[in-house]
Amino acid sequence: MKRGKHIVETVVHALFLLFGLVAVGCVLVITVYLVVSGIPAIRKIGLVPFLFGKTWASTAAEPQYGILPFILTSVYGTAGAIVLGVPVGFLTAVYLAKCAPKRVKDVMQTAVSLLAGIPSVVYGLVGMLVLVPGIRKAFHLPDGASLLAAIIVLAVMILPSIIKVSVTALEAVPREYEDASLALGATPIETYFKVSVPAAKSGIAAAVVLGVGRAIGEAMAVMMVSGNVSNMPSLFQSVRFLTTAVASEMSYSGPGSLQRQALFSIALVLFLFIMLINAALNFFLKRGKER
Repeated sequence: MKRGKHIVETVVHALFLLFGLVAVGCVLVITVYLVVSGIPAIRKIGLVPFLFGKTWASTAAEPQYGILPFILTSVYGTAGAIVLGVPVGFLTAVYLAKCAPKRVKDVMQTAVSLLAGIPSVVYGLVGMLVLVPGIRKAFHLPDGASLLAAIIVLAVMILPSIIKVSVTALEAVPREYEDASLALGATPIETYFKVSVPAAKSGIAAAVVLGVGRAIGEAMAVMMVSGNVSNMPSLFQSVRFLTTAVASEMSYSGPGSLQRQALFSIALVLFLFIMLINAALNFFLKRGKER
């Protein structure tokens, strides 16, 4: 009997190890493929002209491959979406986890789940038909497709990730912590923000990381509302993100051409960009735990 259980446990552990290795292997394969595919273009163009060049003209008679506008647009767009989305998502999560009546909580959680299930193209379509004309009329612009429209769409798209993960983290805080705080004379609001939130900060930070990943990696919705023009970033000007640069030109780039190799180089930069942001957030999170 014991021998049979031991064999079963060994098989299960081996399966878990195999699945873990498959996950790690996928990351390694993607990393190696991007490096192998992206390095040739950087060698031909030059690292400094590629990263800091301000002109992208891949189909011109004399092509130029500068991606600084794409990098800055991605940084500004992600930062703007986080500035708008994180406070709304965080406060919504606190309300749902600690303050909302059960019926209200059920309705709002259902709405958040539906929001998470909406395809990116639908966000882009609604933004293109409603948000872009609204920005054009509100600010008297010739075209409402701009960085501002992309920021607003991204802020809405990251809300479900932030809300759902933050609610789970807040609900996992032991009830004894809050009872002790209330017994010492703290108000419920003080307890929620000074006891529950600090106790759940690792889960909330994970929610922010997921939101950042969603904002950086989004392509379709952003392409539909940002104008997809390789300008230096400006709030009311059409812009192009790193993701949209790859998505918009990959279909007509010739196999083996410098243009296609440059697009793989953009994907490599985007990949490293996401890795650096996740590493930095995890570093500060671990540092906060040690304190």
